[in-house]
Amino acid sequence: MKVRLFFATDVHGSEVCWRKFINSAKHYEVDVLILGGDMTGKAIVPIVDEGGGRWQFSMQDQVHSLQGEDELVANERLVADHGYYPVRMTHDEVQDFTAHPEKLDDVFTREMRGTVERWVQFADERLAGSKIQCIVCPGNDGHDDIDEILATSKSITVGEGNVIDMPEGFQLASSGWTNLTPWDTPREEDEPALKARLLSVMAQATAPPERLVMGLHAPPYDTQLDVAPKIDWETLTVQGQDTAHVGSSAVKEIIQEVQPILSLHGHIHESRAAERIGRTLAINPGSSYVEGTLSGVVVELDGKSKVKRYRLTLG
Repeated sequence: MKVRLFFATDVHGSEVCWRKFINSAKHYEVDVLILGGDMTGKAIVPIVDEGGGRWQFSMQDQVHSLQGEDELVANERLVADHGYYPVRMTHDEVQDFTAHPEKLDDVFTREMRGTVERWVQFADERLAGSKIQCIVCPGNDGHDDIDEILATSKSITVGEGNVIDMPEGFQLASSGWTNLTPWDTPREEDEPALKARLLSVMAQATAPPERLVMGLHAPPYDTQLDVAPKIDWETLTVQGQDTAHVGSSAVKEIIQEVQPILSLHGHIHESRAAERIGRTLAINPGSSYVEGTLSGVVVELDGKSKVKRYRLTLG
């Protein structure tokens, strides 16, 4: 018997991408949905009350002026689809948050948690009564409390640190932790610590390599899956047109040692690619969440020594 899975990653708070991810189960007729990390947004977009039913906000260096509730609601959805959290504010509130950024952090946490709670409810409603298995793993950007919210779901299994049984004897070994980044994100660590963490996850696996899938947010180092613009870690600026391999050596070593049938990755949005590392097919479907496009991959597993049927998707 064959197992079809759909994998996507790095939706970063995009409302439309999450809905597309959940609806992909039916669209691609798959048995398993896997989200490989970084489901939460990166920032709040204040929508400021100008009085008289007028509102204004700035997003991606463009100022948007709105008139009336209908325009306001439509643009709140636009902001959410781009992966940001829209929050209505007065000018006084904007000034207060500017003077006390810790207050804005609390608002961000509230909006982030509320969004994940809504997403869980949406998944539970859409997947209710189906046999679809849905596995979600927070990535390096995900705060600890995200796992707790996901665990309340009736349809979602939390991937972080777990080996999860899938149909036909396949297993998924999953973690959203990555090697160090310039951004000091919640779930990152140096390569030795990361390797120890991932090996502890792999130790839980009981499936043979031909039925083992790795879902590791960090892509393997020095492959087609980990090429990104070169960034100066001190100034956090892109260095011209230069690129660099920024994936994890620990992840690559584990793939080489374990040789699972498939390894699924994300983290580096620009590196949409598939590459074989020994017998393992490694895939990073990339991310286009800012455009509201869900990048993914459909993979068919048949229990043989190599994956031969897969298709990168955009929708």
